[in-house]
This record gives sequence, structure tokens and C-alpha cells, in this order.
Amino acid sequence: MLTLTRRGAAAAVAALATVLAAACAPGSSGDEPESKAPAAVNTDVAKAGNVTLTVWDQEVQGGQKKQIEELNKRFQAKYPNVKINRVSRSFSDLQKTLRLALSGSNPPDVVEANQGYGSMAQYVKAGMLLPLDSYDQVYGWRKRYPKGLTDLNSVTKDGKLIGSGNLYGISLNGEIVGLYYNKEKLAKLGVQPPKTWAEFDQALATAKGKGEVPIAFGNLEKLPAMQLYGILQDGATDKEAVRKLVFGSGGSWTDAPNVQAAQKLADWSKKGYLTKDANAVKWDDTPVNFAKGDGVFMFGGTWWASELNDKMKDKVGFMLPPAAQAGAPTATMGGESLPWSITSKSKNPDVAAAYINFITSPEAMDVSVETGNLPALAAPSKQPAEPLLKEVSAAWAELSKNDGITPYIDYATPTFADAFGGPLQELVAGRKPADEVMKAAQDDYSAFQKKK
Repeated sequence: MLTLTRRGAAAAVAALATVLAAACAPGSSGDEPESKAPAAVNTDVAKAGNVTLTVWDQEVQGGQKKQIEELNKRFQAKYPNVKINRVSRSFSDLQKTLRLALSGSNPPDVVEANQGYGSMAQYVKAGMLLPLDSYDQVYGWRKRYPKGLTDLNSVTKDGKLIGSGNLYGISLNGEIVGLYYNKEKLAKLGVQPPKTWAEFDQALATAKGKGEVPIAFGNLEKLPAMQLYGILQDGATDKEAVRKLVFGSGGSWTDAPNVQAAQKLADWSKKGYLTKDANAVKWDDTPVNFAKGDGVFMFGGTWWASELNDKMKDKVGFMLPPAAQAGAPTATMGGESLPWSITSKSKNPDVAAAYINFITSPEAMDVSVETGNLPALAAPSKQPAEPLLKEVSAAWAELSKNDGITPYIDYATPTFADAFGGPLQELVAGRKPADEVMKAAQDDYSAFQKKK
């Protein structure tokens, strides 16, 4: 979907890399089991014999599904001796079941392990993932990818620090969270795509007054509210403050701008700007409902662009979140998609490494564009054709130019998704005030910082 230059990707994540480097000094070894890469690497997949490679992924939506199905097809065509046993789950279901699968006696060979302290760092600490540095020496992933992207998939072997240490995964796609809007509904309301937060609030009030659902929003899994909060936080405070806070080098979740962001979310909910009973609506159902006409706006990731493009055609638009003032640079969360990792108990690590190399190759970046996704690196020969996908491309280019990407806030602690996500559900339901919600976030954050 996107013909992002390698230089552009580096610019987009340069600040993340800088923060990580500052926040992550070398850690000491822990007592947890350590996974060791093989002493010798064999890249001759054709001579590996008949192999069944079990792969767990969360590529279940629209273009994501098309992308991985096509790449699996091409890999198996290139290596007929390899059969891919694909197990696909939604993002939420994968997060719930992956740790149990990794700790079992017969885990999958390749998995999508989420970045951050809550997932990848925990798996590394438990010795469940294989460090990829030996394979990197052969396949040259660190040479192909900007440092900022490989840093996001790096963890010290004791699992205490993200952003440094060994490489444990490679990502295929880039990601940003932006604002989708229904062009037909805006036209009927007489509203233009908002350029500022003030204009956005006006648009929400107009939509509500005309009987529309202003923002399509499902929050059963808690994470959606964290993403929506993060967007409001980016609008309320400086991007550097967000980066330092998430990676543990400064700030507090109870700082005034962060409380202000939570209060804005509470106000939206109280005014009826969100889908009714949002905490009972599944995250994956949100774009489905939006495509059917439920909602004038929808905050969501670029991973939904292909699906919405297929269902809504020229009725849907995409833009970055509004700015404080018209024309001012904006920031939003993003980075790269879930990395592909090798489990420490894989019986076929060399084949698994060859598979990961194939599905993150320049050829794979072209497939990413063809299937409406956002490649992490430059697609060598493909460019987006559809208007929505061009808008996503332009949004990424703008963020790259202005250094506007902030990290996902669930990276902050291993338990943040529940410790903050749960109180945010209470906030959306009108049962807990903003200051209490942010105190809960800070309590979890402080406890984790003391343990590090």
C-alpha cells in the first residue's frame, strides 16, 4: 500500500531509537533460562527434508489475511519440501493463548510476539524465544532495517530492558493510528474533515445532534480505549514527553496534560459521542460496524485500511488526528507491526529463519502494497492506487517528515493493558473519574520501575 523510502522509515522512528538508547542501559543477567542461537546456520531450505512449519499469526483481517496467505503460497512454491501449518487468531486471542503455547512441550515454530514489556520481554525472560543474532549475520536484517525498527524488536536477555540487547523478531509492516471518516455522512452533515481539535469537537456535536453515532468505538478488550487515550494524550502534551514516559525516562501519568486527555475521553463518553455500550463491543467488530454506517468517525490503525477500502470504496477517508492549531504538525502512535519470532523449542529453527527472511524480503514489501497494507520498508516496484491507500501513504510521509510517531502506551509495563485498560473501561462507563484512572496507571508504572 505504501512506497515508503527507507530514509522515511528511519526518520519516522529516529526519536524512538534515541529515547530507547537513552533509557536502556545494559542490564545484568537474571536466573531465568536463556535461549541460545545455534552455533551454525544452515540456509539451504531445499535440503532440510520434508518439514512442517507451524506458524501462529494474528493476520485475520482483510489485507493482512491476503498478504500472509500470498506469502505462504509463494514460500511453499519456492520450497515444496516445506508445508506451513498456519494457525491464525485475532490479536486479543493470540495474546491470551501464546504464553501457554510457548511453555508447552510442542510449541509452534514461528509466532507473532508483541513488542514491549508485557509480551516479548516476558517471553525472553522465560527463555521462550530464540535470539536471532546468528541469523542476522547471514540474512542481514539489521542492515536492511533502520535501527529504530530493530531496536523495537530487541530485548536484553534478562527481559528487563526493551530497545537494546538481542534481536528477537522482524516486522513486515509499518503502523500508525489515525482517523477514518465517512465522506457521505460528513457531506450530509455539512461538515469538512476537521483540521483542529476544536473543529473535531464541533463535528462530533453536529453528528450527535443529527442522530448519528459520532465515533465508532468498541472496547471489550480494553486496548482500544488505551489507543484512543494515547491519541488524545498526543494532542494534549509534547511527543517527547510521551516517549520519555512510555520508556521510563521521565514524567508521570498523573501530570496535568495526561489527566486532561483522560478527562476528554470521559467527556466524549458522557456526551454520547461513542458507540453505545462500547465496553461490550469487540474491537474487530468496530471497522465492520463502521463500514455498515455505524459512525461518522473511527480512530483506528492502518491495518484496517485494506478492509475498509474493499467495503467502502470512495466513501471512506483517512487523516492524521487533528492538530491544536490548523497547519501545525501532529503526532500519533505507531511504529511497526507485530514481529515474527522463532520459539526456543522449534525443531526447525533454520527453516523458520528462512521463512521469516522470506516474508520480510523486498518481494514481501511489494506484496504488502498489492494487498493494501503498509510495508515497513520501501516496496521496490509497487505503489498504492486507491484513494484511501494514497491518503494513508501521505499520512505516513507527513509523520516521517515531522518526526511525529509516538510509541504504543501498552509498552510501558508488563501489566499496563489491565492496570490502565481496566480503569479506562470504568472511565468510559462513567464509573470512575479521570484523576483516579490516571493514579491507577501511575501506581502500576511506579511499581514496575522499582522492580527494574
